[in-house]
Amino acid sequence: MAEKHDDLPEQTESISPQPSPAYPYHHATTGQITSTTVSGTAQPGPDEHVSVGQYIATRIPSLKPPMHKAPNPIKLLRLLNTRQWMFFLVAFIAWTWDAFDFFTVSLTVEDLAEEFGKSKKDITWGITLVLMLRSVGSILFGIAADRYGRKWPFVVNNVLFIVLELGTGFCNTYKQFLGVRALFGIAMGGLYGNAAATALEDCPDQARGIVSGMLQQGYAFGYLLATVFARGLVNTTSHGWRPLYWFGACPPVLIILFRLCLPETEAYQERQQVRAAGHNISATFMAEGKVALKKHWLLLIYMVLLMAGFNFMSHGSQDIYPTMLENQYNFSKDAVTVTQVVANLGAMTGGTVVGYVSQIFGRRLSIITMCFVGGALLYPYTFVSDSSVIAPAFFQQFCVQGAWGVIPIHLMELSPGSFRTFVVGTSYQLGNLVSSASSTIEATIGERFPLPPKGHTKRYEYGKVICIFMGCVYAYVILLSLVGPEYLGRQFDVAHDSDMEEAANVDHEGIERIVHHSDGTATVEKTGV
Repeated sequence: MAEKHDDLPEQTESISPQPSPAYPYHHATTGQITSTTVSGTAQPGPDEHVSVGQYIATRIPSLKPPMHKAPNPIKLLRLLNTRQWMFFLVAFIAWTWDAFDFFTVSLTVEDLAEEFGKSKKDITWGITLVLMLRSVGSILFGIAADRYGRKWPFVVNNVLFIVLELGTGFCNTYKQFLGVRALFGIAMGGLYGNAAATALEDCPDQARGIVSGMLQQGYAFGYLLATVFARGLVNTTSHGWRPLYWFGACPPVLIILFRLCLPETEAYQERQQVRAAGHNISATFMAEGKVALKKHWLLLIYMVLLMAGFNFMSHGSQDIYPTMLENQYNFSKDAVTVTQVVANLGAMTGGTVVGYVSQIFGRRLSIITMCFVGGALLYPYTFVSDSSVIAPAFFQQFCVQGAWGVIPIHLMELSPGSFRTFVVGTSYQLGNLVSSASSTIEATIGERFPLPPKGHTKRYEYGKVICIFMGCVYAYVILLSLVGPEYLGRQFDVAHDSDMEEAANVDHEGIERIVHHSDGTATVEKTGV
């Protein structure tokens, strides 16, 4: 029995102590959400210990769709109150601009190569460095967000975006460019986990799937905006490519002001209140980390491997695709822009739709289905050489970002509650680290398949490389999704967090609920002693 804290307010009415609830999980046989762990179910719960053989035996049966009722998506979105919508919007806008800043390099590769006297392959190292160093940012900012709150690490992140995006626009040498982009990778890495936690922690359970899909499409929306603004700002003035980066530094100012107007999420306030009940918040936080690492280290490794596959999927299908269209198939810049805009409309549609249906059919089955369909579309996506490639581009990115639309909530449901921002962000960014050389690998291999030059421009068969590369990536993601766990419907509140109970030495028998007051404070109401 954990120690009772007599300094907490007591309720006048005695309430019978209840046992600590186990995590809810998706019972794949009955299609129900249950809060007790039951041996022999098709999908073991997070706290249920089963043998390797028993677990393997559940992999195929657990893909059976739960077939939860599919309510009108408009009704789902209406479940969110004003504060929850504000949390979603600030997270979505910030994630959108993170993607915008990342893709500025992809869309100006040729201009940067000419400016610095380097090859396009050399410039792609600017992309690779960002991807490699994002994991550093996710660790630093993730720990800060889980310990000190979502708000201020988010603000610091965006201040760094402003400084470093401006700095990129003023680079005069290749070394300066690589140095600034490396630092930018650290800043970028801290945002994803924070954005996911901000948008989804307080989200109503039924709306999680669709909100997750909408949030993830900030990535595609940012790519779309970068494509449009690159067309409008690059080489339209005497400053060449630089205005795109200068412009990119402006919106984070508004994002910072938006976040400053909002409080911490209720889920984070609950955790801090329980930590405070232990009298030493920092010590309790460290204890939670030890418990999470000890109990979930294998799951954390799995999440990194899964996210490596997902990042290979997105970067492999997108990063040098504009280069393929322009270099291999002689598309004009306007044609490339139109194709990219249509592809990103497909991405945003796919992410939202598949995120929504994952609440009905399950997270893993939704991901696997999108990978199979995306693999079938690879040939037209990479080998159609005229404007009709717009159609396969739309549906290929529908599949890629459709699978990605499930990821924010899937990672949130898999993660230990006390370190949710850190785990979601770091697994995502370590996956980015593993896949960081995607564009460089594709560009390097592509140069082994030369085509007849056009004037003084060397041409390469990038389409063949993208097709083979993506086929391997899809197979990998299907395999990882098949063998991995799924905790559809897992609760995010303190009352369902056995890790926190163990680490903080605060048991659920001593806490009835955490009450939020109109002035923004929260107090713990305790059962009678």
